[in-house]
Amino acid sequence: MIGDPDPTLDDCSSAAYPTATMSGTNVGDLLSRQGVSWGWFQGGFRPSAAYDQATGTAAVCGSAHTNVGDVVVTDYSAHHEPFQYYRSTANPHHLAPANVAEIGHDGRANHQYDLSDFNRALHAGDLPAVSFVKAAKYQDGHAGYSDPLDEQHFLVDLVNRVEKSPNWASTAIVVGYDDSDGWYDHQMSPIVNTSQDPMTDALSGKGHCGTGAPRLAGYPDRCGYGPRLPLLVISPYARVNAVDHTITDQTSILRFVENNWGLGRIGNGSFDQLAGSMNGLFDWSHPHRTPLFLAPYSGQPQTP
Repeated sequence: MIGDPDPTLDDCSSAAYPTATMSGTNVGDLLSRQGVSWGWFQGGFRPSAAYDQATGTAAVCGSAHTNVGDVVVTDYSAHHEPFQYYRSTANPHHLAPANVAEIGHDGRANHQYDLSDFNRALHAGDLPAVSFVKAAKYQDGHAGYSDPLDEQHFLVDLVNRVEKSPNWASTAIVVGYDDSDGWYDHQMSPIVNTSQDPMTDALSGKGHCGTGAPRLAGYPDRCGYGPRLPLLVISPYARVNAVDHTITDQTSILRFVENNWGLGRIGNGSFDQLAGSMNGLFDWSHPHRTPLFLAPYSGQPQTP
């Protein structure tokens, strides 16, 4: 998939974008098969106008916020919601869970929720075992409509609230990014998967991607890795003031989830089969129980 097609299985996909569906297995499928509670929580997922079953009128996701630059930004981005591309995990009409007890489990929402549902589950002390949390667009740190200060406010507020909850003692918060904040890096990343399409893959055209067939199911245009990205772990079990130099990527998070809950691999060419381990970010033997609270806008330590 090249570009930003919206999910076909989403009432709130934009008519300005092409749409697509995905087949195969995703990590949500693996979690459900093992009976592990899980959910995707995204700002703006709750529709501003609900789906009307009687008329077939689609849901509308029109909620918006003003970012730090005083620009009004619509909260929901359909192509930021990965599980909407798969029929097995989609919630096309953005139906809300029937109650708090449903959050993380099978039900009409099909594990796809608004960010407010994460807060409800957190308040009830019953977070899913695995939660994927996505900020509304104005706070997601994406260039063009979000700002690092908006992003910081979201992250600090979320972490502070989780640290104050009973869930904190058994929680690891992983902060990952999907963009490089630019098109350059002063150090070449290792190539773990080749590409044979120099017309589309810029690195392949420069001879940096190898000449062999791609390892991952033979798919072209998947030369990697690209520019480096931050990956942070916040947890009572995180190593203190430490940097781990193990080579990881976003699918290292998937691999950690798969290993922790004994799910097996996604398969069909997913990068999780090549991903480096995140274990070097943790110290399981010496947990530190005292949380650190930060001020959302200054980022400085504060009392709870």
